Amino acid sequence: MNRTDPVHAGIEPHWIDQEQFRRTLMPATVRMWLYDQGSLTAALKCACRSPRFQVRVLHQGWGRPLYSEARVLGSRSGAIAIVREVELHCDGVPWVFARTLIPASSLRGSARRLAHLGERPLGEVLFSDRRMQRGVMEMARLSSRHRLFQSAVARLPKRPGAIWGRRTLFHMGRHPLLVNELFLPDIPERSR
Repeated sequence: MNRTDPVHAGIEPHWIDQEQFRRTLMPATVRMWLYDQGSLTAALKCACRSPRFQVRVLHQGWGRPLYSEARVLGSRSGAIAIVREVELHCDGVPWVFARTLIPASSLRGSARRLAHLGERPLGEVLFSDRRMQRGVMEMARLSSRHRLFQSAVARLPKRPGAIWGRRTLFHMGRHPLLVNELFLPDIPERSR
């Protein structure tokens, strides 16, 4: 599913299929988070151990996917999608930056509700829908030259040198959506 071409390589990370990614390259702090196959929202709530788990919506509106996002979604050049960017917080501390892309063509039938989530976690909706199918997951190390990195760390008091992330193509019925999840420096190490 890796679709970044040389022209866009400077602004987009090099996404690698999870099966081909060498686990030894990533820090233990995020390794278990990256490879988890369940709902990230549920896992974060469990790790937070606080009633103060929160989804903070940073942006939601129509926009254009990045080059590799459009390729993964199978969108034609110039196609628009709902772009939703959120931070997932525990006790006011951001642990994850998530960027979801829902192509206009995917907003049909019951999937239309995805355009109106507000502060409700997307993971709760996806993992409670019987029609949801999870596709291949890719992973990447993101640095300051990448647009997603810049969006993810823009509100942090101290910018890290790099962060780790994953992206997954989901289908609700036959309608695709892409979820990028970037793990911020304050996320705790996850045990099995």
